[in-house]
Amino acid sequence: MPTALITGSSRGIGKAFAEELASRGYDLILAARTESDLIKIKTDLEQRYSVNVAYALADLCKEDSVEQVINTVKQNASSLEILVNNAGYAYWGKFNELDLRKQEEMMYVNMNLLVKLCHRLVPLMKTSRKSYILNVSSSSAYQAVPTIAVYCASKAFVLQFSRALRLELKNEKISVSCISPGPTETNFMEAAGMNSPTLLKNAAKFNMSPEKVARIGIEGLLKGKAEIIPGFLNQVQAKLVSWVPKSLTEKIAANLYK
Repeated sequence: MPTALITGSSRGIGKAFAEELASRGYDLILAARTESDLIKIKTDLEQRYSVNVAYALADLCKEDSVEQVINTVKQNASSLEILVNNAGYAYWGKFNELDLRKQEEMMYVNMNLLVKLCHRLVPLMKTSRKSYILNVSSSSAYQAVPTIAVYCASKAFVLQFSRALRLELKNEKISVSCISPGPTETNFMEAAGMNSPTLLKNAAKFNMSPEKVARIGIEGLLKGKAEIIPGFLNQVQAKLVSWVPKSLTEKIAANLYK
């Protein structure tokens, strides 16, 4: 069976990606740091879809986690057809008031980890007849947003890196796509410290289920789409920022997230 690697796969969109790919007959390699969650997902998906599920128990904030993930791939797959770089998170608050070390760890997961896994795994993926990379960005990648400044910048990096890598690999039988979800029904906002009732209420108006985001993402990936933006309103927002002065869109975003 073909094999897919998914980072940040113990919950939320990452977990939904795992189920979507298992339902399509892919063996899975999951990477996350909560073993109890990984064991539950492994048992559930193996029973329901008759696929093999391995996992790398790794704290993806740590640089040595890359080797743990790579070793798990080598031990469980002779080739790799799909790489989903899903791991990522945010911190909410004024840049100079947030802990710098924690922001640097976030930057590592959102950017460096993704780049390292692409660099290490592309040679293995070239051995497959056809393979795919899905990098997870965010609808916030299309504009600057005060109070999640570093997060937005890191997701803009993911988007631009994916665009360039897609062109570099177009003749290598590796299709690179970037998905930019908007608000999703996960614990993302709570984990980022966005516990304001007003923030949560505003996000709830636009929320999509992680299952729908994952389905749209995998369908777009397998069709070879360059950029995937789930949800009509999120698509409009991404287009709007290229038509409307940035000073206006950034002011609106600042009022939404303050």
